[in-house]
Amino acid sequence: MITTDLNIKFYTYIYKCHPHLFSSLARDGQIMGLSLRVRRRGGSGSKKEIIPVTSCSEEVEITVPSQFQCPISYELMKDPVIIASGITYDRENIEKWFESGYQTCPVTNTVLTSLEQIPNHTIRRMIQGWCGSSLGGGIERIPTPRVPVTSHQVSEICGRLSAATWRGDYAACSEMVRKLKMLGKESERNRKCVKENGAGLVLCVCLDAFSENANASILLEEIVSVLTWMLPIGSEGQTKLTTTSSFNRLVELLRNGDQNAAFVIKELLELNVAHVHALTKINGVEEAFLKSLNRDSTCVNSLTSIHHMILTNQETVSRFLELDLVNTTVEMLVDSENSVCEKALTVLNAICETKEGREKVRRNELVIPILVKKILKITEKKDLVSVMWKICKSGDGYEVEEALRLGAFKKLVVMLQVGCGEGTKEKVTELLKMMNKVMKMNGFVDRSDSSSIEFKHVKKPF
Repeated sequence: MITTDLNIKFYTYIYKCHPHLFSSLARDGQIMGLSLRVRRRGGSGSKKEIIPVTSCSEEVEITVPSQFQCPISYELMKDPVIIASGITYDRENIEKWFESGYQTCPVTNTVLTSLEQIPNHTIRRMIQGWCGSSLGGGIERIPTPRVPVTSHQVSEICGRLSAATWRGDYAACSEMVRKLKMLGKESERNRKCVKENGAGLVLCVCLDAFSENANASILLEEIVSVLTWMLPIGSEGQTKLTTTSSFNRLVELLRNGDQNAAFVIKELLELNVAHVHALTKINGVEEAFLKSLNRDSTCVNSLTSIHHMILTNQETVSRFLELDLVNTTVEMLVDSENSVCEKALTVLNAICETKEGREKVRRNELVIPILVKKILKITEKKDLVSVMWKICKSGDGYEVEEALRLGAFKKLVVMLQVGCGEGTKEKVTELLKMMNKVMKMNGFVDRSDSSSIEFKHVKKPF
């Protein structure tokens, strides 16, 4: 029998979840060819754990030395660290202990004066040597872990970045930003440490300082990429990011296809409505967002920002309509995933708040077929129903007839039966009344095969 990783995972699962079945299989010879090791749990060695290992040799019994076991999990330590009490733990386990709110040593129960963890290189080297020796039974050697960044190291990098920003030293700023970016890539713990030690504000100051430098695009792109995992930031940092020059540069990055910039802008708009007003004052901002959508039709960040802009400043609706936002958004509804469709529908719903917007939406012949098609396919139906209700109510009756022809009546009835929000329920009821009236007047019959709606017969208006 050839032992594979799948065998190992399977028998490990059987042992942990169904120990009696595991014992039965072992007695019947079903797991021959699979070596096992017995690990003692706790210092007394009274409890043993059978663990499958990737070896086709005879069964062996390996006892993990107690000094190599984490006192919390009794597992072989991968990253041993010493805390203030002098006890060595595996870093992952002691960090979870501290994150749970404890400030004591799990073994001695003494209150710790510091939660700092110092790598125990001696124990780590001993564990690595033991794993590679015959005593370790060929257990895979644990690689040397990366030491997490400390608050002092982050503060030092931020200080050097601040000084370089003040001097206008592009090269030094680029070096410090790259260091922060690399730290963030190494681990989530590093990201948390970088964020908690004020790096977000320093980066915002640097971005603002170089925002009017035409040759600083690469530096600014790096800063924006790091900021994506530091948001939300404090009010002081927001102030630096939303100056005229900084906002202009973020919009320029967006125009050039930087999706990190799209995310940062979206986050800023959600933090404060004042940021939306500042953004709408930038020349060409609407073109930048439309260009972003045309480049990436699944860019939910851009759709969210457009939605904020339309709701906050009605003047932007006219500018977006001139740039053909309606047709762009409607095309996104055809075959995009549900999350994108739902966000696109919020934009259409906001557009329909104005008379000009409703007229533009009504003139698009794809709108009604797509809305009917999506009624039972998307989870959040509030905006879909609202768009349909607005254009049917403001139309000349053609929209109601088209919806009936495509089977909307039955789907809306199903919506009522399944249940929906009170406001949505009222709109659905009113739509059904409008359709029922047309059915009685014109003798319409709702389609029985409404589950399949084709768009091939519909001529695109663009």
